[in-house]
Amino acid sequence: MHSSPRFGFSMRLRPARLGLVLAMPVLLAACGTAREQATVDTAAVAAADSLPSTEGMIDVPGGRVWYRRIGNGPGTPILALHGGPGGTSCRFEVLAPLARERPVIFYDQLGSGRSDHPSDTSLWNVSRFVAELAAVRKALNLERVHVLGHSWGGALAAEYMAAAKPDGVVSLVLSSPLIDTPRWIADADTLRAALPPAIRSVLDEEERKGTLDSPAYMAATDSFYARHVSRLPTVSVPHCAGVASNDTIYRQMWGPTEFLSTGSLRTWSRASDLAKVAQPTLFITGEFDEARPSTLEEFRRTMRDAQLVVIPGAAHAAMREKPTEYIAAVRTFLDKVEQGRAP
Repeated sequence: MHSSPRFGFSMRLRPARLGLVLAMPVLLAACGTAREQATVDTAAVAAADSLPSTEGMIDVPGGRVWYRRIGNGPGTPILALHGGPGGTSCRFEVLAPLARERPVIFYDQLGSGRSDHPSDTSLWNVSRFVAELAAVRKALNLERVHVLGHSWGGALAAEYMAAAKPDGVVSLVLSSPLIDTPRWIADADTLRAALPPAIRSVLDEEERKGTLDSPAYMAATDSFYARHVSRLPTVSVPHCAGVASNDTIYRQMWGPTEFLSTGSLRTWSRASDLAKVAQPTLFITGEFDEARPSTLEEFRRTMRDAQLVVIPGAAHAAMREKPTEYIAAVRTFLDKVEQGRAP
């Protein structure tokens, strides 16, 4: 989900029937160390400012949202939906290399980042976010579009496809997505059970006492995040300076931590609707991601035309931890879709 202020993402793609895909070690070796690669890709992000771009505000239900469009290549645009709920879109700047081939568009969902911040908490519900997405598409004339949703953005993409049944969506990229909250929590419990006993003990005891804001609990939570949310050095994104997430939305819709869901999403699921999605779909996740590869493989198997890519060594922030590998996987998928060869 990756929204709380305390949180801070060479593929050989194979057909869906072959299941999990891992990058070959020789390709990783060619990329250098994580810090070296982060430096290279930070420069690539900065270079995005040399591409044609526009930004502005769009009227949506409940207020206005800020958007940014990078590039004007001939390919079908990609519209990226950020995580949270209550996160921001600025980290999608790392997708700038794709903007040489196609427009890359992202927006801050209402209540977050550079968008309006209304105080009406009744706005923070799934159906309004779906209506917001539809309004953004209409305002930007995105008649044909690839939709990429990361984490909560993946949930929003799944809900959009199931509830709105939109025309013109060419493909889906479900990036470390939330698809089924009970399953997400079950997976989190599995990952949590593998933590050192001392850390598990702190989590259990503080939760029993209800002291989730204690320094001990926060430190133990950060130990989980360091393993499964942001595990490696990440690319610096200057455009993110001063862009704030909204913890109120996160807590109202999700809950206090990545592994405790007490909000309105606690029973949410679109797992049973995946089989109805006809569009080519790419699941992409990190090897150590809280959106576990084994679970995403189960979801993939229910779909007509889907594949899964796993980024070795990465966690939930694979997009920023391994941007070269992540972008290569997405680019290959989109190219194949547009050539009629995906997956």
